Amino acid sequence: MAERGRDEHPHGADRLCEAGDRVYSRAVRRGRVPRQDAEAVPCLLELALLHPDPDDMDWLVPTSPQEVMTRLLRGVYDEVSASQRRMGSAVAAFEWYTRLGPQPAQASGAEGTAIRVLDGPSRIQAALDEATQACATEVLTVQPGGIRPEHELTEGLHRALALRGRGVRMRDLYTHVARHGHGLLNYLELMGESVEARTLDEVIDRLIVFDRTVAFIPANADRTVALELRHPALVQYLGTVFERFWRLAIPLTAPLPDTGIEGISHREQSIAALLAEGHQDAVIAERLGISVRTCRAHIARLSETLGAASRTQLGVRIAQVGLDGPRRPMSGGSSSTAQSLSLPDQGSPTVR
Repeated sequence: MAERGRDEHPHGADRLCEAGDRVYSRAVRRGRVPRQDAEAVPCLLELALLHPDPDDMDWLVPTSPQEVMTRLLRGVYDEVSASQRRMGSAVAAFEWYTRLGPQPAQASGAEGTAIRVLDGPSRIQAALDEATQACATEVLTVQPGGIRPEHELTEGLHRALALRGRGVRMRDLYTHVARHGHGLLNYLELMGESVEARTLDEVIDRLIVFDRTVAFIPANADRTVALELRHPALVQYLGTVFERFWRLAIPLTAPLPDTGIEGISHREQSIAALLAEGHQDAVIAERLGISVRTCRAHIARLSETLGAASRTQLGVRIAQVGLDGPRRPMSGGSSSTAQSLSLPDQGSPTVR
């Protein structure tokens, strides 16, 4: 029966079949649907768009549309990250072989090279300085991790000042954690209107794009090897990825949105969503740019706030109050959403 259902519904969550669309829409509007309504659309359970109501197993409750959207975006993020890793591995693996054959006369110049491997910090630094000197209009950067160390900001300051002097526009993406770094705030104050910064819970690996013509990405985990990309299609692709994350990001000058749940911070909301996906503490810490120790302290606070005595129970509580996906603050104040901290009554017809 399950196999037949999959054959009849060969699609993903981004393109539901007509029957699935009807049932999922009804579930979102009403808060839940009878289990028998989903028998004809097993795709909704297989794609985790519906799941059993913990209060009544004869009913199914919908996964929030915001969570589904975030899941799809994270899939795109994972695909981009995997493509970067494969690209770096492929170039590093075969560049050695290219030196075995006869070299064309123009190969000594780097200007015609679509992909160049920069091995070592000195070569990376030299290439960045060269791109900075040639840049005329725009620089896009993605800076993963947590609070930026002072020495990193100082090392790149001479390039940023040179760009500002030529009227180049700079846009930087950081994780939310970077907001707490005084060094970054001082840097942005010094640069003035020439730099615009936004933050997200998570960003892709480090990326620098100059004038939409040359991009730099890391080629190994410790960032001692980088790729200089000049292929127009690759640079355009990375620019598009940046723009999509930029639209989702929050300006550094704006406060982070309230979770709408008393006692739950924005960071704890992000941690709860990643816990619900099954990630370990170290992975969550890396993705959010915080230490494992800080991550575990937030998890302990979550457990205390939600009244969970174990990790398993914490996962159940996270799902029951709707922390397993992104939340949007309600316009009418926090009183409505704050009620979601209370576990649903056994007789409650819906969990909203």
